Amino acid sequence: MSIDSPTWPAVSVIMPVLNEERHLAEAVARIMAQDYPGELELVLAVGPSRDRTEEIAARIAAEDPRIIMVANPTGRTPQGLNVAIKASQYSILVRVDGHSLLPSDYVRSAVETMEDTKADNVGGIMAAEGVTPFEQAVARAMTSPLGVGNARFHTGGQPGEVETVYLGTFRRSALERVGGYDETFVRAQDWEMNHRIRQTGGKVWFTPRMRVTYRPRPNLRALAKQYFHTGRWRRVVGREHQGTLNLRYLAPPIAVAGIAAGTVAGAFGFWPGWILPGGYAVAILAGAAATGRGLPTAAWARLPLVYATMHLSWGLGFLTSPPRLGQPKS
Repeated sequence: MSIDSPTWPAVSVIMPVLNEERHLAEAVARIMAQDYPGELELVLAVGPSRDRTEEIAARIAAEDPRIIMVANPTGRTPQGLNVAIKASQYSILVRVDGHSLLPSDYVRSAVETMEDTKADNVGGIMAAEGVTPFEQAVARAMTSPLGVGNARFHTGGQPGEVETVYLGTFRRSALERVGGYDETFVRAQDWEMNHRIRQTGGKVWFTPRMRVTYRPRPNLRALAKQYFHTGRWRRVVGREHQGTLNLRYLAPPIAVAGIAAGTVAGAFGFWPGWILPGGYAVAILAGAAATGRGLPTAAWARLPLVYATMHLSWGLGFLTSPPRLGQPKS
């Protein structure tokens, strides 16, 4: 498809937002400034926020007729996505978050990739970029195999079929085929959705052309909470879809169990037990030293703690995931 083509499809961008006062205006501005020849609309599904998100969203929608604001009373992401999908009108849907910043060619790259590959969903790189030293450390960890494994949407790689992508640009027909987002999945709804698309014969495609700037969590508590709940919900996906867990997902809970067992053994006088937590600490320090090159000193100093928080919070969440989590309430 060329830029001169008269048949560029119209696109709906869907964005669930909650407590996004800090980034919402910039995120929306990036969407509406897309270098895309076809029609484009933006649907904001706004949850009951504790900050000025609703006020900002209402002002933005009033200023541009291409922007539609709808309510998401639960504030939860999958419900917001389904509300936005229902309110949208076009056959291609681009999912964006309120703290994601799109490059100007993002939508065009998505549509071209979808046309070339015939995929049901295409997506690219979650390019984490921080502002403060802590955020810079988190961004480095989120783009390193030591922090998040080898998923291409984190670390980059060659175009091709994958299990999942960051955010995603979907054919409406694919979403309708699988019944939209499963609203029981408060987290991990992207992975779960893409699994169902692939199970029904669809193709999920990664391309490094689609690169989205992602703003990491601003402090240790927020980061720990994010990864704890991600770990919990990834186990729910594993229970719901048997055979989908691999070593990349199991490594954090194995590490947590090993560190806990070694610490208890060491505390009761079995000194070799300290090898496990000690070995993990040495590995994290060495890994941070290697992967932190080029960071400002203040960010580099925070990197070992960031890695440990991500690993251990994810693993603890996975191990403590309640069996009833994600199950319909009776």
